[in-house]
Amino acid sequence: MAYRNSIMTSPLPSRPATAVLLAAGLGTRMKSSRPKAMQRLAGRPMLAHLIANAADVFDRLVVVIGPEMEDVAELAAPYPVVVQHERLGTAHAALQAEAYFGEGDVAVLYADNPLISAETLNRLLEERRSPDVGLALLAMRPKEPGRYGRVVAQDGNVDRIVEWADATSEERAIDLCNAGVLCADADTFRTWLKAVKNENAKGEYYLTDVVDLAVADGVRVRAVEAAEDELRGINSRVELAEAEAALQNRLRTKAMENGVTLVAPETVFLCADTELEPDVLVEPHVVFGPGVTVRSGAEIRAFSHLEGCEVQANALIGPYARLRPGADIGVGAHIGNFVEVKNTTVGDGAKANHLTYLGDADIGARTNVGAGTITCNYDGFFKHRTLIGDNVFVGSNAILVAPVSIGTNAMIAAGSTITKDVPENALAFGRSRQVSKPELGRHFKETLKARKENG
Repeated sequence: MAYRNSIMTSPLPSRPATAVLLAAGLGTRMKSSRPKAMQRLAGRPMLAHLIANAADVFDRLVVVIGPEMEDVAELAAPYPVVVQHERLGTAHAALQAEAYFGEGDVAVLYADNPLISAETLNRLLEERRSPDVGLALLAMRPKEPGRYGRVVAQDGNVDRIVEWADATSEERAIDLCNAGVLCADADTFRTWLKAVKNENAKGEYYLTDVVDLAVADGVRVRAVEAAEDELRGINSRVELAEAEAALQNRLRTKAMENGVTLVAPETVFLCADTELEPDVLVEPHVVFGPGVTVRSGAEIRAFSHLEGCEVQANALIGPYARLRPGADIGVGAHIGNFVEVKNTTVGDGAKANHLTYLGDADIGARTNVGAGTITCNYDGFFKHRTLIGDNVFVGSNAILVAPVSIGTNAMIAAGSTITKDVPENALAFGRSRQVSKPELGRHFKETLKARKENG
C-alpha cells in the first residue's frame, strides 16, 4: 500500500525527477528479525513515511530492497522495486535502480532517514536546478555531531565530505554534517555511480564518494541545510525512540495549530494518520493507534486507547475507554469508563457508560446500555452480530447472545441472558426464577464455621 500526505506541495518546474529509496538494510543494530525499513514510527513503517513525502515531490519512485524482503516490496507497491542481491554499499544499491532513472534529476534517499519533509525535498530539487549546480546534498547541524561525516565547504560550495574516522581535529570541529542524500542529473549520476571504487576497509561502494567525483569533474556542489529532526538517521532502538519523540512533538504541534486542545500534550501519542478536527478536546494519557478520525466537538477523556475507529461530533469517550477497529461512535454518543467497542456502530445519542463490551453490534440512536452488558459475538468458530434498535433500554449485567435482534423501544431486564429476538416495545426477561430457602443461609454459615474450628 502506498501512503501519501494530505497536503500537496507546490510543483517544481516541469523537468522530471526520480527518487531512489534505499531500503535493503537488515536492521542488525536494531536486533530485530524485521528489516530496518519496517520498524515503526507513529504507527507507520519508516519506509512508508519516506514514500509519503517523496511521492508529493518526485514524478517517479523506485525502492531498492534486499533478498527475501517480500513485506518491504508489498509496502512499496505500486512503486517498482529492485533487489540488491549483494549488500556492497550504498552506491552499489543506488546503481541497481539505474534502469528507472529516466530523464531529468535523480535523488537517492534512505528508508532509515524517513522524516525528511516534502518541503525539504523540494528545496533539494530547487538547489540542484539552480544555475551551474551539478550536485546538491542535504546537511544538518546536530546538537551532538558525534561520528557524522563532516561537510567541508567554502563560500557555500562543498569541497568534500570527510568521514569522522579520517577527519583531522580541525575538520571534526566543523558542525555541518552530511545526511547522505544526494541529487544530480540522471545521466551524470549514473556515470559517477559506476566510477565509485570500493578501495576501503569494508570493500564497499559508498555513495558519499560521488561528492569527490563531482568536485574532481569541476562540478559545483551545494549543501541544503535542514533540521536535525528531519535528517537524523535511525540505526538503533535508541535512535528510533529519539525519532519517535521528535515526530510526536511535530504531530502534537500540528494538531494544536489546527484547533485541537491537548490538555497535556507530552502525554498524548498520535499516529501519522490521526485526524483530529478543530475543537476536539484530548485529556492526558490518550493513545491513538492507526486509522482514527475524531470529529469536531468530541472529547477524548484520560487513559483511553483508540484504533481504527471514527468518533462523530460532540461524542464523549472515556475515561479508560477502548475503541477497537471498526468502532463508529455517533454524534453526541457516550462511551464511558472501562467500555470496549469493536466493529460496532453506536447510534447518535446512545450511551454505554460503564464496564461493557460491545462487539460486532449495531446500537440504535438514544439507546442506553447498562453497566456490565456483554454482546456475546463469538461461538468459538464464527462471529455473529447483535442488532439493537433505537430508544432501547438494556438493563445492567445483560448478556446478549448473538445472533440476536432487539426491537425499537424494547426493554431488557437487568441480569437477563437474551438468546432470542425481542420484538419492538417488548419487555424481555431472561433470568431464572428466584428461590429463597428460609434459615438455610444461617445454617450454611454455622456449618462452615464449625468445620473450620474443628480443622
